[in-house]
Amino acid sequence: RPKVRLPRFLRQRYVTQVGSKINLTIPFTGKPKPVVTWTKDGQPLDTKRVNIRNSDRDSILFIRTTERDDSGVYEMCVKVDDFEDKATLTLQIVELPGPPASVKIIDTWGFNVALEWTPPKDSGNTDIKGYTVQKADKKTGDWFNVLEHYNRLNATISDLIMGNTYKFRVFSENKCGLSEEAAITKGEAVILKTDIDYKPPKYQEHDFTEAPKFTTALSDRATTVGYSTKLLCSVRGEPKPKVQWMKNQMILGDDPKYRQICVQGICSLEIRKPGNYDGGVYSCKAKNKHGEAIVACKLEVKQAAIPEAGKEKK
Repeated sequence: RPKVRLPRFLRQRYVTQVGSKINLTIPFTGKPKPVVTWTKDGQPLDTKRVNIRNSDRDSILFIRTTERDDSGVYEMCVKVDDFEDKATLTLQIVELPGPPASVKIIDTWGFNVALEWTPPKDSGNTDIKGYTVQKADKKTGDWFNVLEHYNRLNATISDLIMGNTYKFRVFSENKCGLSEEAAITKGEAVILKTDIDYKPPKYQEHDFTEAPKFTTALSDRATTVGYSTKLLCSVRGEPKPKVQWMKNQMILGDDPKYRQICVQGICSLEIRKPGNYDGGVYSCKAKNKHGEAIVACKLEVKQAAIPEAGKEKK
């Protein structure tokens, strides 16, 4: 008699993201070779969207690029003469949610603001796990998180700064992540100043500009033909200096043999699988509008030692 051997992980809801590939193999038994049919939500499959490949022992359900509409209950039926067996599997194709439908400022008092919002119209075909609330000061316009993974539809934002004007926005979150857009409050919350007249002291701003200076110089190196090596140095300067590597006073440019990286003042030059001709004097120049600095080192590339031929163990 025919029997479908539905894998354990398909006995529960199978969840994947929009745009992913689905390739599910469902084994079965039966002699002679059973006739395999598939339906989705009780209707025949759309062969333009879903491909079915059948063999003597299993059936493969394949979707190259999933869409939300591919969600549903799929039923596989194997039949031998008058005997048949069926198995169902549920696909849930999910994506990022939409933003909350609306968000508004309910009240403002002291250093506090009360917000309220409504759930998104599009949940991304899965449950909403929470919300992320951000605030922005009107002076700077920079957004900062004040609540993350928050599950309620209202919140009180505290510890706001006196004299500032704030806007707020809310993102929805499901298992795929945060919504690409946010719901933003139409109005603004003004945190009123008290009657205290405070005059902050004036401080002279420090001048941090500085010509480039190497804090760690290059060291002479020796390497073997075919073994990649790396030259390191560190530099500081303000504004950030432009770094240029040279070999024998010739600029290296974008030669793929060399990998040039400069992160937070640490400059490195990786020479990939050097040959005999890669030896020489390497230098690193740092330059900004206040000046320039340069350090150099010598790289020696040695030939790998070859064991003498003709010597055999007795």
